[in-house]
Amino acid sequence: MSRVHDALRRAEMGGSPIDHPATPARPDVPLEFLPVSMGAAPTVRLNIHPGMLGEVEVVKFEPAPESHLLDLNNSHETPAEEFRTLRTRLNHLQTLQPLHTAIVTSPSPAEGKTFTAVNLALAEAQLTESSVLLGDFDLRRPIVHNLFQIKRAPGISDYLMGQCTFAQALRKVEGMNLYLLPAGSAVRNPLELLNMRQVKALFEELPRTFNWSIFDTPPLLFSADANLLATLADGAILVVKIGSTTFDNVTRAMQSLCENNVLGIVANGARASELYSKYTYYYSKTE
Repeated sequence: MSRVHDALRRAEMGGSPIDHPATPARPDVPLEFLPVSMGAAPTVRLNIHPGMLGEVEVVKFEPAPESHLLDLNNSHETPAEEFRTLRTRLNHLQTLQPLHTAIVTSPSPAEGKTFTAVNLALAEAQLTESSVLLGDFDLRRPIVHNLFQIKRAPGISDYLMGQCTFAQALRKVEGMNLYLLPAGSAVRNPLELLNMRQVKALFEELPRTFNWSIFDTPPLLFSADANLLATLADGAILVVKIGSTTFDNVTRAMQSLCENNVLGIVANGARASELYSKYTYYYSKTE
């Protein structure tokens, strides 16, 4: 029986997934259960609050050469402008409805979901004085830690299994309001982990600390992970690749999501000439 399943079984019995039921609770335990009426599942409350951010390890911003992270300070860089536009639209939606957590997914692999999630988080962190979280919930093929050249563990899986506190699972990018939540140690069955009630509580409590929490997730048509996470987040962003993603896959992906939970579709892979022409014309006229 896996550690995840064992933790889930103890949680269903009303005990903490971190400590054995016979072991007294420790002050640093990040999870606690509130007693409820007999027969009802205990409510999970995570002790996540802004004060814990002062305990987070600070890492330098040293993206890997192959990361394709954008220079958002360069206004002439066309892809950066596209992400600023996406950021503006999402922030406008946030003024109309409670919107603080979003997953980024795609129908199939290699369509640009991680590229979109990472650069959108960077764009949000550049604009706001509030904290922004970039989390890697693609527990099957995590890559965010490689892009930022940080350690994979401890991370989200270690926190959910009680191996570390939430602050220990985070990294703060030096000079930014961006916090990274890597995938953590490998788990045998990611979907089993994501079904724990602590994950639902995590999505509920993150808005108290982070203005935006953006999560990279697995492709929709290859696992059920993103579908589950989409029901917990405030919204989902679907990334498709021009010339690669088929109409049938887009249709199937949309059907697998709650349609009223889809914030929009990002088209990745447009030809450079289609994008650069309009910006080159604009900047050549203004300078």
